[in-house]
Amino acid sequence: MASQAKVTDYRAFPEAQTVIARALAENPEIFPPPVSRWDVGRAELFNEERWEPVFRQMRAEAPINKVEGTIHADYWNVATLKPIVHIESLPEVYSSSYVHGGVTMHEWPKYMSLDYALQSFISMDRPDHTERRHVVAQAFTPSEMVRLTDEVRQRTGALLDALPEGEEFDWVSRVAVRLTTAMLAVIFDFPREDMDLLGFWSDWVGAIEAAKIPEVTQGRTRAKLEMAAYFRDLWEQRRKAGERGDLLSRMIHSDALGHLSEAEFTGTMTTLVTGGNDTTRNTMSGLVHALNLFPDQRDLLERDPSLAAVAVPEAIRWVSPLCHMRRTALADADLFGQEVKAGDKLVLWYISANRDESVFDDPDRFWIERPNARRHVAFGYGIHRCVGARLAELQLRVLIEEMLARRARVHLAGTPQRCGGAFLHGYHKLPVTVERY
Repeated sequence: MASQAKVTDYRAFPEAQTVIARALAENPEIFPPPVSRWDVGRAELFNEERWEPVFRQMRAEAPINKVEGTIHADYWNVATLKPIVHIESLPEVYSSSYVHGGVTMHEWPKYMSLDYALQSFISMDRPDHTERRHVVAQAFTPSEMVRLTDEVRQRTGALLDALPEGEEFDWVSRVAVRLTTAMLAVIFDFPREDMDLLGFWSDWVGAIEAAKIPEVTQGRTRAKLEMAAYFRDLWEQRRKAGERGDLLSRMIHSDALGHLSEAEFTGTMTTLVTGGNDTTRNTMSGLVHALNLFPDQRDLLERDPSLAAVAVPEAIRWVSPLCHMRRTALADADLFGQEVKAGDKLVLWYISANRDESVFDDPDRFWIERPNARRHVAFGYGIHRCVGARLAELQLRVLIEEMLARRARVHLAGTPQRCGGAFLHGYHKLPVTVERY
């Protein structure tokens, strides 16, 4: 198996946020000003938490609109829930395939081969998508969630018991990252001594906002290649060991995923590592943030711990850990009165749809007992709905339950630091203290 020495070898370059912050400080001209008020695919809009009023105005005035000449080329904004569900219900018309542009709003450089594109089931259309997703989905069935519950609870409880009372620490690195990477390690049967690599790789390959910065592009490429090389080593070990129950072994012994090209293998592992890490860990952090911003809801939860499960979908809706997904029109279409042309890029703003006033009353409020919170589209909709949604909900529910069981109240001790920009709605640091109530 992998040895501890490998971690040092793999982590021989800085963390993603360090490189991005330095590059932006030294080269602010990399990102020119927005071309219009609806040019919302801007990292700073989300990093500085200025997105809410802009999208509120967009939903009211132009819920489907086209912007041209941006740093992401031309694209359609889709800001409300109904048209997003409509688009995701028509995968034959609105493609997710990397061949047509993939699932993020960033334009693939024309000089770069598609061999370097994200070739994963998330960025494929049917039938390739269906066959590959089916293999991965076997690791997230209801019966698998029942099997994993005790381990999730044990890990969560042990971590919470080790937190210092009355002493400031970073919730992101101390709690959220550790819980999600530990769960990924279980799913993959990944060497526990190396599991910090999962968070490190996830931060790098998820840093798509800074793809225009050469230094960051090089770091992302290196992280993806190193991640793929590590998993290839595990792949060969599992292949020789025979069929087992972990996700990597399921992939090896399947027709759909057992014989991937290098590009497909790298893309698939990128999707599984980032998808299993970033969204859940950011909701775990956003939950703490929400309970501080809405103390009446924290009081309600502490008075009635049975509401833990009810709080989960509302936390996911309110945080919206994935800002957007992209689709590309394969044919001319009428989209609620807007003429979309074949080849047009559509950006589905989940983070805005989850604040849609026509669906959610008082949508900016974190409301644990919201009756229709499950209508959120934070996991997407249709055939591309997040394959690991059940696991994310399980981890969040158990975290809430174990916090309540220990009467642990988490207080913000400083200003949250955002990261991720216009794709991942994330937290880089969340300074907190813990008290027992």
